[in-house]
Amino acid sequence: MYMDTARQAQIKRQIEKIKRDLAAIGDLRPGSLSTQKTVCSTPGCHCKANPPIKHGPYHQLSFTRKGKSSTKFIRDKHLSDIQKQVSNYQTMKMLVDQWIDLATELSDLRMAQDRG
Repeated sequence: MYMDTARQAQIKRQIEKIKRDLAAIGDLRPGSLSTQKTVCSTPGCHCKANPPIKHGPYHQLSFTRKGKSSTKFIRDKHLSDIQKQVSNYQTMKMLVDQWIDLATELSDLRMAQDRG
């Protein structure tokens, strides 16, 4: 019984830390970044040479939101902000998963305590 109570207190502390960490994350953006090089449609352009010298690099953000897949090109001047937002989003997802695991364990401990 004491171990369950001690574990419950530990879980509650861990959940409170997760809540603080979540509150401090900052701007979020789902998706993944990639770098693309392209070939244009201009006849005689260097991108059609042999070997080709493609245009770019261009940074592209791909994401799915509310069931809809989208892609956006990201300008160089915004790249570091977008990278941080994508990283923050991944951190948020990881913390929420941890919170769910801890909350489930806490609920299981409470139910077991009620049976005993």
